[in-house]
Amino acid sequence: MDIDFLLNGERVELRDVAPTTTLLDWLRLERGLTGTKEGCNEGDCGACSVIITDDDGARTLNACILFLPQLHGKAVRTVEGLSGPDGTLHPVQQAMIDRHGSQCGFCTPGFVVTMAAAHLNGDTGHDDVLAGNLCRCTGYAPIIRAAEDAAAQPVPGWMRDAPPPVAATPSASTGTTHAPETLDALLSLAADRPEATLVAGATDVGLWVTKDLRDLGDVIFLGRCRELREIEVGADTIRLGAGVTMDRVHDLMRTHHPAYAEMIRRYGGGQVRAAATIGGNIANGSPIGDNPPPLIAMGATLHLAHRDGRREMPIEEFFLEYGRQDRRPGEIVEAVTLPVSAPRLKVWKLSKRFDQDISAVCGAFDIRIEDGHVSAARIAFGGMAGVPKRARAVEAALIGQRWSDDAVAAAWDAWERDFTPMSDMRASAGYRLSAARNMLSRYLLEDLGAAVNVLEVTP
Repeated sequence: MDIDFLLNGERVELRDVAPTTTLLDWLRLERGLTGTKEGCNEGDCGACSVIITDDDGARTLNACILFLPQLHGKAVRTVEGLSGPDGTLHPVQQAMIDRHGSQCGFCTPGFVVTMAAAHLNGDTGHDDVLAGNLCRCTGYAPIIRAAEDAAAQPVPGWMRDAPPPVAATPSASTGTTHAPETLDALLSLAADRPEATLVAGATDVGLWVTKDLRDLGDVIFLGRCRELREIEVGADTIRLGAGVTMDRVHDLMRTHHPAYAEMIRRYGGGQVRAAATIGGNIANGSPIGDNPPPLIAMGATLHLAHRDGRREMPIEEFFLEYGRQDRRPGEIVEAVTLPVSAPRLKVWKLSKRFDQDISAVCGAFDIRIEDGHVSAARIAFGGMAGVPKRARAVEAALIGQRWSDDAVAAAWDAWERDFTPMSDMRASAGYRLSAARNMLSRYLLEDLGAAVNVLEVTP
């Protein structure tokens, strides 16, 4: 595949690009730009962070799981491109020196790139911004102080990249690599190549290559299909295209579903949220995917598309069993529709680390109360079964109960009728059941005005 992009302000044109060559490997091996480091090689540590700019703005992504075809029409800036043409340091670089924000230095380029992207965007939520960068020796205090110092400085002019103009084609294809520009072209490709690997953000597929060393065969990149990235907010519903990235979902949910947004804040690091798509997380079908539980609790509808037609279903019906979803050959996840408002929705993610960790349990609750009694309930969990699953027995046990400890007690035995969780490195089966029951108690206590959020505890 042929691609054009900017690298540190200079145009790069590559021909016959292999579909699974990562930006990290290309930068280090082909361009000698070794400031971008390989740490975890799976998108967790942030040592490989680069700034990517396109029509949607600038954000930081992990170069280790970013394939070269995903760069077409974008601008890339690495740590080597942060200082000015005359060698003037970026304000973040100078602040890191002044605040002694580096010791061994391995993680430092990634931190500086992430901080420079936040500086460019005026984002001063430093704790959240840096959640996707790991440091094992300096500690975060001097790094945060450096970010705070740099925030007051103007953005250097050389940092304002504009993506290069490139010609759009209905479907760019070379050999086994395809990048359709329209939904019709995508559906035609998917129908003709039902075994092809669909790549949106590559936050999961990237690991198939870097960790499992898989040959992906035919690859269809979805990122150029703008129709999949559309968001429609109506009077009653929100329609999210499958290609909407999780950072955009987060921004939208902060207005409409704050509890869901708070969970997304812990969904990977910023680099992952800027690449991962809501459709990819659903289509993956992981039993520990964090989006399906709140979507199930809200009664979301999943939209599937094939060249020969479209269909829709309640999202909980998409997940059949571990590793199997109701998606036919050549069919893609096109969009998901959810209510514009669900004021009773609560979502809680339980994991060993607060930031960017896989859930042991993710629970979502929407319980309606009328005249002091439970009138309706939708409850869903990830991490409790082989698929994201609705707690139908628990819901049935709650409905009609007086909304009190009695309701929690009435549902006690129903949990084991709904779920038989497994024990693994993240949690035991017993712990998972206890956590799920406790989340129902937390929902009740929060309704009663009790302080239940440990993040709000103050001395």
